[in-house]
Amino acid sequence: MPIHAQERLQQRAIPPLVIELLEQFGSPIRTYGAERLIFDKTARRRLTRYLGGLRMIEPWLTVYAVVADDGCLVTASQQRRHHRR
Repeated sequence: MPIHAQERLQQRAIPPLVIELLEQFGSPIRTYGAERLIFDKTARRRLTRYLGGLRMIEPWLTVYAVVADDGCLVTASQQRRHHRR
């Protein structure tokens, strides 16, 4: 993971587990030469089946991650508005 991504996760108090769950269950949206992974309705259903509920991860359901084409995490943050597909 690049230093920039590590710094952003730490600054924004986003646990690495959330990024792992986004990579495994998140829905990709193609944006500006990279993919944005989000927990949309479909991803939340998959996550609910896997975890048996969303209660423990609920505070981080608005987190998104930007992943480069080579699979490297670029950054992560909280969604402040609705993302268009």
